[in-house]
Amino acid sequence: MILNNWSFRKVTIIGVGLMGGSLGLALKKHQLAREIVGLSQKQSTLVNAMKMKAIDIGFTDVRKAVNNADLVILSTPVEAIKKLLPAIAPHLKRGCIVTDMGSAKADIVEEAEKVLPQSVFFVGSHPMVGSEKKGVDFAQENLFENSLCLMTPTPKTHAQAKDRVTALWTKLGVRVKYLPPEEHDKILAYVSHLPHLVAFALMGTIPQEFLEFGASGLRDTTRVASSSPQMWHDICFLNSKNIVNSLDEFVKSLSELRKAIVDDDQNGLLTYFTKSKEKRDGLLQQ
Repeated sequence: MILNNWSFRKVTIIGVGLMGGSLGLALKKHQLAREIVGLSQKQSTLVNAMKMKAIDIGFTDVRKAVNNADLVILSTPVEAIKKLLPAIAPHLKRGCIVTDMGSAKADIVEEAEKVLPQSVFFVGSHPMVGSEKKGVDFAQENLFENSLCLMTPTPKTHAQAKDRVTALWTKLGVRVKYLPPEEHDKILAYVSHLPHLVAFALMGTIPQEFLEFGASGLRDTTRVASSSPQMWHDICFLNSKNIVNSLDEFVKSLSELRKAIVDDDQNGLLTYFTKSKEKRDGLLQQ
């Protein structure tokens, strides 16, 4: 039901950092919520978010923040999302929709369907945007525009709740694709989680005294290694099986490169580089 041209009367964003703050700004820009409430452990974060007009009011108390909310959006590290679900469950009104922005889905969806009351409707979301920067000070109202959001409904997902969350992302200029939670996690292990781990590993491999000679190529390749260590710590353990499989495949690829160099296999090395370049060029066209 649309209320006075607003998609939702009251939206609560739990975790008002880069992603949560950007979502608040986007909701205001597109006039999709009459009131936006923020929840954070830090009062200073809430003050900054209100100054930026990413939220209308902020709380450090869970019950006050989610009271009478029509939509609750969990925008914290993935392990925190799992812990928040049972914490918010007793305080959600009947008919409330809950979604999240976590990048590992199977455990989160399972927890949500286990602990939330039947009168509350969970729909998993993962907008494929972000930055190595963190904090509401870096929030952008157009962060989600022309991006992809992977939603992870299950047979238990309420159809109208799924449609309303889909409509919300669509109105923000986001293209939505549905995936089962398990398939989402398998894909993300390769296209997101592995690249971040590679960037961290590169920085761990290069001697400190060599870094002053690094140019833009090194900075571009390792940019995401400036991401939150805690966030990636949580992701690694929440999607461990899929990440280990992707790491095994990457180690295999590195071994192929090493063997070609050791064996002086110039044709093999050139073929490998050419195929990789074609893949990369195709990515840029998507």
